[in-house]
Amino acid sequence: FTPSAGSGFMGRQFATQATPMLTMDSEKYVDAQALESLELIFRQQQQKNKDEVSSAPPMETTLSIDEAEAKHGMPWKSSINPEVLDDELLYMPFWEWHIDFMKENLSDLRVLPCSNGKTDFSYNENTDKKARIANLCFSSSEYRKIRLTYYDAGDNTQVYNAVFYPDPKYNLPVLGIDLLAFNRKKYLTIVDFQPLHDDEEDHAMTYEDKLKPIKEKYDSLKGRMSSKFYDETKFFSQEMLFARFEDEEVVSKDLFPAFKSYVQTHLDLIRETKAEPQNADFVLERQKAYDCYSAERDPATGLFAAMYGNEWAQDFVHDFLFSLSERKEGDNAPVMPSMGGPPGGNPHGSPGTAPQRPQGAALASRQ
Repeated sequence: FTPSAGSGFMGRQFATQATPMLTMDSEKYVDAQALESLELIFRQQQQKNKDEVSSAPPMETTLSIDEAEAKHGMPWKSSINPEVLDDELLYMPFWEWHIDFMKENLSDLRVLPCSNGKTDFSYNENTDKKARIANLCFSSSEYRKIRLTYYDAGDNTQVYNAVFYPDPKYNLPVLGIDLLAFNRKKYLTIVDFQPLHDDEEDHAMTYEDKLKPIKEKYDSLKGRMSSKFYDETKFFSQEMLFARFEDEEVVSKDLFPAFKSYVQTHLDLIRETKAEPQNADFVLERQKAYDCYSAERDPATGLFAAMYGNEWAQDFVHDFLFSLSERKEGDNAPVMPSMGGPPGGNPHGSPGTAPQRPQGAALASRQ
């Protein structure tokens, strides 16, 4: 881009300057500055568009729930890797149960597009590396956004990830689920009511007392997370189900029933909570803070970048997984965590500094 005498972008200061008088160095300098300004304007407009979209009613597709699920053959019955023969899709029962649960229990459940306008994130695959990913997105009267992700790379990696964002008229934690299996030898599990505020009592209702009796049943899910990627004092509750283990039997024996109980309890919490639409903007800002924090630190971004390229991975993370997040210049994918060694770190703590509450908008008392 070389500014001409009539360049509207460069402004009036260049309109009277003759291009031949510029030296080669100054031309490069102007070009660099112009490109930098263009990129800044583009990023600002992108963020403005995202903010406008996030506050608008969600766009719906014409697909039914069954049609959206079947579009890419879900629920899959076999792995993309034909060499895998036994119990190929470890977490598919979680996906299937989740879909049935939503259809049976959520009101006005509808399908949302898995797209940022240029890329359809509902499916991707790498046939050479034998890996594929499927995504679905929904909303309901209870939840602003529900997203489900299944990643199948045969015995190498199996992942089920889901996040349920309450409708912002409910000042309640986000339900986060991350289940990973590596080489069918090492397993990582996180299921949590992820708080939006420093103090649990700043939510509409307290909730850890509802989770504690569930967690107490499963010694295998009482591990402590590492702080390698996440600050354990932010966006994690004291009753998070966390585990690293090597016995696959834990998945069906402990994890599956505990997972079901946490999902049901989260919906029960919403049903017990009085809607406060006057605080929706404040709650949405806290959900945005959660998205920004998560997008910056999500170690799975490295896995997606390795399989589908860094550009796709960054778009997927910022425009689908954590669609309220703000993209930073020079974003690079974090490296996937090592599964070796005993669990470390401390899941206890609060979710970081929250913005000041709006004047005159008292959030409801206990969660």
